[in-house]
Amino acid sequence: MTETAREAQPGAGDALLCEEAVRFTSELIRIDTSNRGGGDCRERPAAEYVAGLLAEAGLEPLLLESAPGRANVVARIEGTEPALPALLVHGHLDVVPAEAADWAVPPFSGDIRDGEVWGRGAIDMKSMDAMVVAVARAWARDGRRPRRDLVLAFTADEEDSAEAGSAWLAEHHAGLFVGCTEAVGESGGYTVHTAAGQRLYPVAAGERGTAWLRLTANGRAGHGSKPNGANAVTRLSAAMARIGAHRWPVRITPTVRAALLALAEATATPLDPACLDDPTGAGVDAFVARLDPAAAELVDGTLRNSANPTILQAGYKVNVIPGSATGAVDGRVLPGGDEEFRTTLDRLTGPDVDWAYQHREIPLQAPVDSPVFAAMRDALLAHDPGAHVVPYAMSGGTDAKQFSRLGIAGYGFSPLRLPPGFDFHGLYHGVDERVPVDALHFGVRVLDRFLSTVG
Repeated sequence: MTETAREAQPGAGDALLCEEAVRFTSELIRIDTSNRGGGDCRERPAAEYVAGLLAEAGLEPLLLESAPGRANVVARIEGTEPALPALLVHGHLDVVPAEAADWAVPPFSGDIRDGEVWGRGAIDMKSMDAMVVAVARAWARDGRRPRRDLVLAFTADEEDSAEAGSAWLAEHHAGLFVGCTEAVGESGGYTVHTAAGQRLYPVAAGERGTAWLRLTANGRAGHGSKPNGANAVTRLSAAMARIGAHRWPVRITPTVRAALLALAEATATPLDPACLDDPTGAGVDAFVARLDPAAAELVDGTLRNSANPTILQAGYKVNVIPGSATGAVDGRVLPGGDEEFRTTLDRLTGPDVDWAYQHREIPLQAPVDSPVFAAMRDALLAHDPGAHVVPYAMSGGTDAKQFSRLGIAGYGFSPLRLPPGFDFHGLYHGVDERVPVDALHFGVRVLDRFLSTVG
């Protein structure tokens, strides 16, 4: 029997590991930690639940409140090789809100139906929290320890500003993360199926930066029936239209370069490496257009800076031209793309509209030739031989941005083996969020192997 075949044969310990991963996912979902923004969230019940499970495993979790009800949990597992750097494993406890009337299953039920665990957080990201806890408890039962020290962090407020969670931990409790050089969190290690039958597992090694903007147009207030050449609504609308229509130029970062080359090899799609250095970006756009749509989605959102208008606010009565109008834009910035972003926004907004950062976060890059990345790849391939592990950059952001301020390089790795046709990306913040039970069984085994062996 091969080593891979042995790993696929569950023993009593493996069965309990898998059972706990599923049960903890379901029970965490039942704890409503909806984050409505502006401080309107209470993660403490979920934090207490996680801390209790870790304490049962003999760990000494710290429950740390940044504000009443805004709780984080941090615990350290000592490794067998103290000379190795420590690894941070983090997941957030809050979730985005869910409108129950839109769901086929109550969003905080944690029900298991047709082989899937349903509810808000099933994908994003209480399943990862549950798998980490299940692995820690399995090690305690078996008397096992990882090679590296592991710092486990379960955070508040990731779905808003992170100010009550990872940002607060990094600023006020940096000592808990001493020795950590790399981190793993969301989102990566999930199956992407191509039409040709290839199985891809993207592992995140970068993130675009966040640039949420507030736009303000001032004008001349007046009667709605009169001509007005200084209409604030018109000025803002024109600026928003220019921003929305702008086609940003291609800018290939090291992580995206590695992703494009890996996707070309994995999908047997021809790619001339010279096009990666073409300042027009035409060759890269043509290559992405040739990729299978599922593969293309992994890189299409990270080839450029972006800015999407999201909010318009003005006026209070239909026959009154307001003196000002405001709007919001969700901007995302590549590593090294700050100056281009600022100068482009200055040009697109024009002289009649002011803009300012409402919330800003840095972009990230992590090496794809590191031992940590290799260990993630090996763990995935051990449980799904014949698949392809590819690096990618996230178009959005995670708590890794906050922990990077402590010198910690972040990767996205929340392993799940998903069936063909499963709309993974559509379930993020979407209706009827759910995760297959089999995906959790796969994920917790992969996580167990990776965290045990990474050196």
